[in-house]
Amino acid sequence: MSRENIADILCIGCQKGSTSWLHSVLDCHPLTHAFPESEPLTSTDKEAHYWDWNHHRGADWYRTLLSPPQDSLRTMDFTPEYAFLNDEQIAECKALNPKAQVIYLLRDPLARAVSALRMQILWHLGKDHREPLHMDATGERLMRVARLDAHGDYLRNLRAWQRHYPDLIVLNYEDFHNQRVESVAAIMARLDLPIKEIEGERRERFDRLMAQRVWVSEPFQLDRALLMMLHGLTWRYRQACQRELGIHFDEGQRLLADA
Repeated sequence: MSRENIADILCIGCQKGSTSWLHSVLDCHPLTHAFPESEPLTSTDKEAHYWDWNHHRGADWYRTLLSPPQDSLRTMDFTPEYAFLNDEQIAECKALNPKAQVIYLLRDPLARAVSALRMQILWHLGKDHREPLHMDATGERLMRVARLDAHGDYLRNLRAWQRHYPDLIVLNYEDFHNQRVESVAAIMARLDLPIKEIEGERRERFDRLMAQRVWVSEPFQLDRALLMMLHGLTWRYRQACQRELGIHFDEGQRLLADA
């Protein structure tokens, strides 16, 4: 059996949208395959980073990395930085993965930006950092490296990918909190991965994931001025999702109410 795609299931984000949790859930199915952890070339067994970190290694490297032990297994690459690839890069992805099922998991843009900054605080300032992040040189630097606009411009990213993958699957992060069983059942059915086929140790792992809280960032504090600036920055993205996609988010409003 020859493989039509290098990656059969592609998740292009969003960053801080529970893509790691969803990857772990899908990895419980006996018909999926997560590539071997290959850090520092990849990020764990989830993110191959072919188009941003490893493109110079060539398509054969990507093919070898994702190659499953049996051709019938569905390979996965969940790299959030793929969301804002340019048209030429997405066209190349389509050539390498012509029949891939592409997932874009969207989170409230304000909540996503806050979570992304918390991740940058962890990486750059350390887990013991206690001072709220302010609108100062440090805050501006972390916002730049977080690439808030590139990750947050969902509609631009979605339209770019839909030109090549018109059947792209759009999911709402909040559904995995509010209607987890139904949401997971729906995406598993869409991917033709029957939940009833998950058995034994895999089923135990699946049930643990379904029962636990979706993973969250360290609760580093952002001062109110910075939070309100992020609200202004992300408002247009939130409105675009509601207007063009019919997706309503509540998480950001809760953040503002609690500030």
